[in-house]
Amino acid sequence: MNAPLAALLLLAAAAPPAPSAQAPAHGAAASPAKGSAKGAAGGLTWSPPAAWTLEPERPMRAATYRLAPAQGDAEPAELAVFHFGAGQGGDVEANVKRWLSQFKRPDGSPVDADAKRTQEKVHGLRMTTVDVQGTYASGMMMGPATPKPGWRLLGAIVEGGPEGPVFFKLTGPARTVAAAQKDFRRLLQGVQRGG
Repeated sequence: MNAPLAALLLLAAAAPPAPSAQAPAHGAAASPAKGSAKGAAGGLTWSPPAAWTLEPERPMRAATYRLAPAQGDAEPAELAVFHFGAGQGGDVEANVKRWLSQFKRPDGSPVDADAKRTQEKVHGLRMTTVDVQGTYASGMMMGPATPKPGWRLLGAIVEGGPEGPVFFKLTGPARTVAAAQKDFRRLLQGVQRGG
């Protein structure tokens, strides 16, 4: 084989595939995309509403969905889905307490007494749900928090999947979260094992 041809073949083999040939990472789209493709984590699947936008992959998340702001709200809501593996991520009570600690009443006091909690079974899976609102301290764990008054959290911890619990945390302006509540409930009612 002649040297120029060998060099060209070597360059072609080393070059990354064209963007259209690259598949998105598991559980994430290459760029934000609308649609109702099934989500999956921890051996569980769910179907998000078609209007929710699947965001690009983020560290520690199985999926992130952006929900358009309701009329009058300046910011969108976000559904973050987490899965850490069997025996990981903490127990239900520790996670509920952590979620509640991210919210305060207008006077700065805890919201624990205001939170609504339920437990139920869906498709044979244990599900604990939380509904709380107030001033949300958004931000990364151990990082600075930005207070966001008038926000709400709808959360669910689904246990009983083959690979450990899956955590669903919907946060955003209270009006936007209220507008998404029925869709979030439908998503949770559809969570099941396998595909």
